[in-house]
Amino acid sequence: MQSKYLQKFLPVVAFVAMLGGIPAPRSALASAPGQAAAVRVPNDAPFHPAGTLKPEATTTDNTAPPPKPVTSLATLTRIEILPASVVISGPRNGQRLLVEGTFADGHQEDLTSRSTFTISDSKVANVDKDRSVDPQADGQATITASLAGHRATAPLTVKDYRTASTWSFRNDVLPVMTKMGCNSGPCHGAAAGKNGFKLTLRGYDPVVDYYTLTHQANARRTDRIEPAHSLILLKPTLTIPHGGGRRFDVNSPEYKVIAGWLAQGMPAPLESDPRVTEIRVLPAEASLRIGAEQQLIVTAVFSDGHTADVTRWSKFDSGDEGVASVDGNGHVIMRGYGEAPVTVWYQSHVTFSRLRIPFPRRLEQVVFTKAPRHNFIDDAILKHLAILHIPPSPPASDAEFLRRAYLDAAGILPTPSEADAFLKDASPDKRNKLIDALLKLPEFVDYWAYKWSDLLLVSSNHLSSDEMWSYYNWIRESVANDTPWNKFAAQIVTATGNTLQNGAANYWLIHRDPLDTSENMAQAFMGINISCAHCHNHPLAKWTQKDYYGMANLFARVRLKTFAPSGFRTAVGPLFNNVTVYSAPTGEFMDDRLMIPLPPKPLDAAALSSETPGDTRQYFAKWLTSPENPFFARNIVNRVWRNFMGRGLIEPVDDLRDTNPATNEELLDALVKDFIAHDYDVDYLVRTIMQSATYQTSSRPLKENVDDEKYGSHYLIKRLPAEVLLDAYSQITQVPEKFDGYPVGMRGMQLPDTAVKSYFLTAFGRPVRQQTRESERSSVPTITQALHIINGDTLNNKLRASGSSLDMLIRLGFSDDQIVDYLYRSAFSRPATDSERTALVQGLASAEQEKVAGMDDPRRAALIDLSWALLTSKEFMFNH
Repeated sequence: MQSKYLQKFLPVVAFVAMLGGIPAPRSALASAPGQAAAVRVPNDAPFHPAGTLKPEATTTDNTAPPPKPVTSLATLTRIEILPASVVISGPRNGQRLLVEGTFADGHQEDLTSRSTFTISDSKVANVDKDRSVDPQADGQATITASLAGHRATAPLTVKDYRTASTWSFRNDVLPVMTKMGCNSGPCHGAAAGKNGFKLTLRGYDPVVDYYTLTHQANARRTDRIEPAHSLILLKPTLTIPHGGGRRFDVNSPEYKVIAGWLAQGMPAPLESDPRVTEIRVLPAEASLRIGAEQQLIVTAVFSDGHTADVTRWSKFDSGDEGVASVDGNGHVIMRGYGEAPVTVWYQSHVTFSRLRIPFPRRLEQVVFTKAPRHNFIDDAILKHLAILHIPPSPPASDAEFLRRAYLDAAGILPTPSEADAFLKDASPDKRNKLIDALLKLPEFVDYWAYKWSDLLLVSSNHLSSDEMWSYYNWIRESVANDTPWNKFAAQIVTATGNTLQNGAANYWLIHRDPLDTSENMAQAFMGINISCAHCHNHPLAKWTQKDYYGMANLFARVRLKTFAPSGFRTAVGPLFNNVTVYSAPTGEFMDDRLMIPLPPKPLDAAALSSETPGDTRQYFAKWLTSPENPFFARNIVNRVWRNFMGRGLIEPVDDLRDTNPATNEELLDALVKDFIAHDYDVDYLVRTIMQSATYQTSSRPLKENVDDEKYGSHYLIKRLPAEVLLDAYSQITQVPEKFDGYPVGMRGMQLPDTAVKSYFLTAFGRPVRQQTRESERSSVPTITQALHIINGDTLNNKLRASGSSLDMLIRLGFSDDQIVDYLYRSAFSRPATDSERTALVQGLASAEQEKVAGMDDPRRAALIDLSWALLTSKEFMFNH
């Protein structure tokens, strides 16, 4: 494409395509308002079509802990004991204590090691050297912590001290084995076990594990007569060789638990055993300093009402090692600025401690109190930013918002006339009016029908052409009618009838196997990946094999009746294109792994009786769309948020699980509650997000928030999706794309099928719709994309085509100045700046005076090169 005229525009265009390379930093789009991104990009800026405009992140060296800060206690304002009250049941339980201090500047510190503890009645309990309460007798007392003239107290109750207690296999032995990794995936919890010894992953089935330990292998793993000779003690202590190495010592609490259970005759797990109902972690949140060390303590609450300190038996993991690292004992070291959720896991229950290091900058509260607030989204975002000392960027300009809103909501660019009208409109509510107008556009329907078709795998690779169109048209009609998301999902789940008459029924032609159906239902409508539970308990979530196969059994009664049109046959048999979906009155799914059918059961609900007649999908649909389902509304809210904000509140958006928390849980909860309160109205959710000041914030980062990619301080720049980019090229050049089998003028975002041949769409990351995964759509930059933009047919042929928008402008007698302004309004939704217009007009005037062999119209060639440079610029190819 590049001609000699192109060189005249290199100093002033937004982005000049060169082979390979790295994109210019985000600051290229971050200069003064009104100044073009074009002028700010260096002449040799390389082309990176799918790159981001983010400066290199500052890395944190985690090889060594940062120095622990030494804080003067002179600024200490108060201390508190955690937990605030202590209740100990039985003689074997203790309770670790923390002393959390708050300082004048608002930061907190773990001051436990520097504090002095006393108990008002030493006959009830004492505090040992590990700062743990050791019970001595039933009774009540007061714990006092003292430091630097500050005192804090907590009431203490000890009960059932003299009551004989029995070690529990469920609540004592299995937690030890889980913490030591004995039943983990790499060890005996693997699908095939290790060396003939197989435990259920993380102890999800205590009855099976008890039988394995006490009866299998001639019961040699546990010795009732001489407990000390049991293999489950000899091997983990390396008394005899053990492939897993030493797991604990003979003097450890772990040894004491298992040996005590053996000595008591190995009592079996009972249905009457108390079960863990929840776990709590302290501190639940804290603002610390770099290098600070913070101990976490974990308390389990049981079904019989008692609580226990289970810190030693819990597993810990940091959600951001650059901010906080944590060891296996819950000891945290703070390493960098930001916020990290530290995950705590005990007996399939998960909770978090949110630990943060606010950025070291002084910000007046007025920065946040005077920031624009349009709805509750902004309240939650600004509250979080204030805690982290991250200021928000100023609002986006009208031109930025206009282009952004069109692209994010409808996948199209505003026309020059639409841009002019909006920019000239002085009414204060013009942005809200624009949002309302966008939601009524047919392109809005096209955009969201395409998005849900990605989610629901609409493709002729799975369906016949008629079935594919039936499925797509049903989705598009649902979007056009603003069908509530709960009804939309329920209609798919319970779909019956002829697939050409009921488009939703085509879902059941794509997912015919109960296991595939179960996995896809969880992924598409709850954002949960349960496929790991096909072979074993999920390693990162609470789902077990029983959950997995119980849910699959909900779909075992779905049947397909297929009719062959008379006289039509293929080489392999009848041509089936008339299918009816119905539910059999009975039927069960049995997998060869478990050898028995499990009662039909949604993931987090009570099981149905296997004898329940009728369509079990009705039960699943009712549970799925219930407001009490913690995943259904969160899933769609998170997906819609990502569309507009560039990043989900939970990432990846198709990996919702307890161990993957939201970056702003308060905001996500508020959005979900509001979405449910408005009857699962997706259009309402779209409007709410777009009306927020958070969405309308500039993409130009401040120096204080340039590294923020997840807290919402500024709009995240993102490359246009493949279909949107292709449609934009067609829109600006007025040269429509031609897709095989579809009429000329069909936009990429109107295609019902991703199996349509298009080199451009494939190169730029269009999903193949084989899996319900956001990762199927790729934004990874490739050399193929660069070469295609530079030398490929798609853009270049549109620019050269006779009758293009350039030819129209030339025929109408537009001056160079007018053409430059038209191109800027078409591509960037803004007029060219004076400096841009002057430089480009001068370049065009110079080009028009030159004669080049083989070119009849030097002006047209120069305008083509100018258009190419603008349409390959960062300002055009990215939404900002």
